[in-house]
Amino acid sequence: MSSAKIRVAIVGVGNCASSLVQGLTYYKNGAGNEPVPGLMNYDVGGYRIKDVEVCAAFDVHSGKVGRDVADAIWVKPNNTMRFAEVARTDVMVERGHTFDGLGPHLSHEVIESEMKPVDVAQSLRRARADVMVSYLPVGSQNASEFYAEEAIKAGCAYVNCIPVFLASNPIWRKKFEDHKLPIIGDDIKSQVGATIVHRVLTNLFKERGVNLDRTYQLNFGGNSDFLNMLDRERLASKKISKTQSVNSQMETPLRDDNIHIGPSDFVPWLTDRKVAHIRMEGTGFGGAPISVELKMEVWDSPNAAGVVIDAIRCAKLALDRRQGGAIVGPSSYFMKSPPQQFNENDARELTNAFIRGQ
Repeated sequence: MSSAKIRVAIVGVGNCASSLVQGLTYYKNGAGNEPVPGLMNYDVGGYRIKDVEVCAAFDVHSGKVGRDVADAIWVKPNNTMRFAEVARTDVMVERGHTFDGLGPHLSHEVIESEMKPVDVAQSLRRARADVMVSYLPVGSQNASEFYAEEAIKAGCAYVNCIPVFLASNPIWRKKFEDHKLPIIGDDIKSQVGATIVHRVLTNLFKERGVNLDRTYQLNFGGNSDFLNMLDRERLASKKISKTQSVNSQMETPLRDDNIHIGPSDFVPWLTDRKVAHIRMEGTGFGGAPISVELKMEVWDSPNAAGVVIDAIRCAKLALDRRQGGAIVGPSSYFMKSPPQQFNENDARELTNAFIRGQ
């Protein structure tokens, strides 16, 4: 068992950060011989939940900057479920850099702090951060690249939870490789979310000899992520990421006119709940048609937090082993748009092999 701590810096103290921070409290006293609902792995390479701690956080929201992380996670527009009472962390949210992090819709909900942005790399070094987790809003290309550079300067591993393509971009992969720093990305895949369900059903069609002819996945919710994606330009990378994730499970990807996957609308009263509608149409034996319709509803941010906790621990294992660049197995298992796609069973086996050090 490792006795070391994993010191985590969070970029973007929104709903996903709230669920992650709450989860560190909720699961900290778990024992390895007990069932642990909500966790895929209690132990990852000797690291347990109690070994993960937040050491730094960055945001631009005037109501979050300067507050303890334990208080900032409840500031609106955060609206996820409250499942743990988080004790004071003595980690204050620092003023991050905005760049393209605030889209036109979010800018009406978030008043930017008037404080001067901090030197992020310096803050990371001072906090002795091991892993940076990016929860920036969808569409934050420039901001994502900035924070990735700061993580490299400070010697941090990087977990990219959003659909800005870094781990799957050869140029950015090489930057992390050259500095012997790991990156896990891109775009977090929830534990039982619309994308993984859609992927598994797609594989079921393929493995049972049914041809998938056309499919759609429509998502809507009431958190700031869905509000942000009302801007169609910011939505583009998310749509690409989700579509690639499903299409990658087929030997011959569907043409654009036969597949539609992406967030559809913002419904405020849903808060952090997400509703997904999936339809699949295929051809079976003798040309007989088959169709599947599915509706699912989840709390969006808690659904992703357990995966991020595993990604953080895998990133620290890679850091301990001085493995640089994209970590293929964990990226394929935890993310929608990894450098290399596998089916879920193979991705899980690759991840377990990585954890064992193989």
